[in-house]
Amino acid sequence: MTVTIVGSQLGDEGKGALVDIWGGDADVVVRYQGGDNAGHTVVQDGTEYKLSLVPSGAIRGKVGVLGNGCVVNPETLFDELDTLREQGLDPDVRIARRAHVILPYHRVLDGIEEEVKSDSDLAAGTTGRGIGPTYEDKAGRRGIRIGDLLDPDVLRDRLEYAVPQKRALAEEIYGLDIENSEHADAFDVDHLFETYREYGQRLETESMTVNAGEFLSDKHDGGEELLFEGAQGTSIDIDHGIYPYVTSSNPTAGGAAVGTGVAPTVVGQGEVVGIVKAYLSRVGTGPLPTELDGTASEEELADFIREKGGEFGTVTGRPRRIGWLDMPMLRHAARANGFTGIAVNHIDVLAGLEEINVGHAYDLNGEELLTMPATTERWGECEPVLKTFEPWDEVDWSAVADEGYDAIPANARAYLDYISDEVGAPIYAVGIGPGRDETVVLDNPFEK
Repeated sequence: MTVTIVGSQLGDEGKGALVDIWGGDADVVVRYQGGDNAGHTVVQDGTEYKLSLVPSGAIRGKVGVLGNGCVVNPETLFDELDTLREQGLDPDVRIARRAHVILPYHRVLDGIEEEVKSDSDLAAGTTGRGIGPTYEDKAGRRGIRIGDLLDPDVLRDRLEYAVPQKRALAEEIYGLDIENSEHADAFDVDHLFETYREYGQRLETESMTVNAGEFLSDKHDGGEELLFEGAQGTSIDIDHGIYPYVTSSNPTAGGAAVGTGVAPTVVGQGEVVGIVKAYLSRVGTGPLPTELDGTASEEELADFIREKGGEFGTVTGRPRRIGWLDMPMLRHAARANGFTGIAVNHIDVLAGLEEINVGHAYDLNGEELLTMPATTERWGECEPVLKTFEPWDEVDWSAVADEGYDAIPANARAYLDYISDEVGAPIYAVGIGPGRDETVVLDNPFEK
């Protein structure tokens, strides 16, 4: 069995909690795209673990794999691993030799380009972690891969080819005075070689690198359960999202095969679970039709939801934009991913509101749309057609967690039934708090 966990909106849906719960039934948990721009917060026994790169399953003692579709900053990886060990854990993490490496010059160029784009309203709201420039180099066939760190000759050759190009870009296009800046080491071949050769030696000493497709296929053929963990969300997928306000990889379920080397038929025969936040949030610029920002009362409501839901970026700490649930976005995600089930998080955050709305459809110049248009410009012209739901009261959510689904307030269950019906997939779990014991589980996808 394989289970693929996918964000169904704009990221920040609470995927880590579900990966943590169902990861207990997996033998291997695999990240298949993204880098340390992905934030997963996992709470176990009252301890909060903030992860940006290490697969969430590592908290449960599972083998964690960073697939070839990921981009890896070794500094971040080792910092996270060392911190987890200081917290008493012993994570077993493997990295695909085909995964690409984030280098310091990627981070510098990421920040410069985002600043330039901000003047033309094209900023994607990146975390500045060098993710996009690393994927650019991957597509441009000038990237450096994890396997290259293990071979000094190859590493030196790759750096001597790439670094002069990056230096020229920074100096001649963006006007950066490298020699007199704090970024000089980021464009120094010798410094980069020594630093990343040391990372390669640690990877080698700790036997962390694998041929991911072969490693995972052998595990699967041997009867082990695989859980694929997507970062970000469907609507910021590089191909299927709100381009150009997107991430640089494929968070959709198809990325699980491409980003790991496991056959599409293997992923397709398993479960694909979409994680849904009961409202909408995002970090970054671009349109957001259901956003609560039009009036003083809407902005006050957004502030209330933001504070109650802890809507601040795990990686950046930036406050997230808030909106009502966007159903055309969810229908788009259901089609693109083929959800076999969904999990809905944060219904507790909406408790106690006077009124709850959902963007049921869009109005685009008098035409009703039930799913997202293909271009972001058209999406930005859409007006939400709201559907109103009866609110539900604040309750003792810990008691609800103990008693199960029937203890969820009736109006909240009606809201959940609506979401399930619209996306055409049953509800597998409902999140009513951040902890593992604050999720009401109806079905385990590993037992389907």
